[in-house]
Amino acid sequence: MSGSRYSKNAGAVFSLKHHIVWCPKYRRSVLTPPVDARLKELLAEVAAEHGMTIHAIEVMPDHVHLFVESDPTLCVAEIVNRFKGRTSRALRLEFPSLRSRLPTLWSRSYFAATVGAVSEATIRRYIESQKGT
Repeated sequence: MSGSRYSKNAGAVFSLKHHIVWCPKYRRSVLTPPVDARLKELLAEVAAEHGMTIHAIEVMPDHVHLFVESDPTLCVAEIVNRFKGRTSRALRLEFPSLRSRLPTLWSRSYFAATVGAVSEATIRRYIESQKGT
């Protein structure tokens, strides 16, 4: 659906975009060159494998910002787990210094927010207006 802000699959029309942020364990500043570049490559691979679209990404030394779109078959927790799981395994294998400094690469927590073109107020008004029809 090029040109549209909505995507489609067999059973749904949707726009599910998330801003996700997560940090290395103890908020250590370990996401520096060349780890940061490799992390971006791995995130792109995971997204492609699971049909997700990365709209923006920024790797800071102590956290990752990801603006990602997925279809309704993936919940936010699954999206985060796919990204964090694969990248932790690969980066710790490729960069032994990450194994010696940290028991696990990522902290267990993350931040997630939905992002959309329609505001909460607009949705509330639309739903409330349905009562009269």
